[in-house]
Amino acid sequence: MNVLKLADVGHAFLGRTVLDTIQLTVEAGELVALVGPSGCGKSTLAHIAAGLIEHRHGHVVRGYRRHAVIFQEPRLMPWATASDNIGLGLVRHHLKGSIRRQKVRAVAERVSLDLHDLEKFPSQLSGGMRQRTAIARALVAEPDFMFFDEPFTALDVALKRRMQDIVIDTVAACGLSGLFITHDLSEAVRIAHRIVVLDRHGRGIVASRTVPFAPGARDDRMVFDTAQGFLTEDRAFAHLNDCDERSLA
Repeated sequence: MNVLKLADVGHAFLGRTVLDTIQLTVEAGELVALVGPSGCGKSTLAHIAAGLIEHRHGHVVRGYRRHAVIFQEPRLMPWATASDNIGLGLVRHHLKGSIRRQKVRAVAERVSLDLHDLEKFPSQLSGGMRQRTAIARALVAEPDFMFFDEPFTALDVALKRRMQDIVIDTVAACGLSGLFITHDLSEAVRIAHRIVVLDRHGRGIVASRTVPFAPGARDDRMVFDTAQGFLTEDRAFAHLNDCDERSLA
């Protein structure tokens, strides 16, 4: 069953077409990684799918109950503690204080945040802890679909791997579906069930490739070999490392 479907979706900025005739589906329990050259419109497509940007034409069908978005920057409130930042995801539920605190602590534990860190402000947290707080804030409202907009780009290798593990474990444990935007093919191979390649000019999806084995069951050698195989043997990935500087200006 499809929980997200984009049909003939297109968008333009200031008269310049950046996305056109996009066809994309995500199935229940599936994490799809969207890759493509820098400037091809990956993040714009994710924002359209999440309803943050209005598409110019086409249709977006959301078959899930509730979604959450995790951005490249944690986007935490600097005047609020980690606990209060996480709790922002529960504001609309009007829960009692004790229940709210219980949910915040439970989700903090899930993303490996220590309880004593919950009373710290964002400026007192490391980059990894800030991103864990952002993930916890997204998870606390119990979404069944997640949008990840290149959330680990600014992290070092060790932290990035730890964050990837949290995503893999959370998706599996909660039965989530999601769309993960990344420019890192190895990251896509490591965490996603399926990799979708966006045309370098945003003119449709050029390929969809299922990754062997389940996320979490892929060792480093398999991830490396699979990513290299895509880059060297699959023409759909030939332009993955191109960069349209005019789109980034």
